[in-house]
Amino acid sequence: MQQHSNAYIIGFAAAVCLVCSIVVSSAAVALRPRQVANKELDRQKQVLTVAGLIETGQPLAAGEVQQLFDESIVARAIELATGAYDESVDPSTYDQRKATKDPAMSRPADPNNAGIRRLPNKAVVYQKVVDGEVEMLILPIEGAGLWSTLYGFIALAPDTSTIEGITFYEHGETPGLGGEVDNASWKALWPGREAFDASGQIAIEVIKGHAGPPAEDPYRVDGLSGATITGRGVSHLVRFWLSEDGFGPYLDQVRASEGGA
Repeated sequence: MQQHSNAYIIGFAAAVCLVCSIVVSSAAVALRPRQVANKELDRQKQVLTVAGLIETGQPLAAGEVQQLFDESIVARAIELATGAYDESVDPSTYDQRKATKDPAMSRPADPNNAGIRRLPNKAVVYQKVVDGEVEMLILPIEGAGLWSTLYGFIALAPDTSTIEGITFYEHGETPGLGGEVDNASWKALWPGREAFDASGQIAIEVIKGHAGPPAEDPYRVDGLSGATITGRGVSHLVRFWLSEDGFGPYLDQVRASEGGA
């Protein structure tokens, strides 16, 4: 059997690695536009879902999603610290999660129970618009659960307090336990609850056990069986993003604006 020198073996291995790296890099570059498009499509689906315009997992072609989004949803960038709209930012291309990791585009967060370490200087909010009237405000939310960071959206009525819906589209919680945050039955418990009490203080929370119906128990939501920490994490992250550290300034702007949202 023919024997090869160490130099030959090393050179052959290096050549194979070089060819493979070129193939992988080329594929990554070629697929990048498709990855970006798919990411944007998924974001639109999540917004449409929490807005009640489509059902979770409803099969729709990309063109149908885009058309429905364009017809019913307005996305706008804001200065998170002031709540003012920032028309210089294109909300369709702005990556809020990427900005959060960039020191030039974000700032450290004050200590908080939601596990938020940095805040983006700018954020993107969504409005469900019907016949020219804003019917819903949709805000991105995130925060620590038991095992992972949960990412989702919460929808509020134009009064900025009545909750219209909530959804979590990315997390690493335990299936059947904390993973129930994306269970349709649990999410159906949120609409009609109130985020703020009569004095304007944040009051919504996920409790351990069962809450009453929204009309009788407006500030509490059923806990997740066997997932107390995840439920507590949902409480913390929702309350954080509705506070002055999160979208509080924006909600103040909405309340102060003539005619509401």
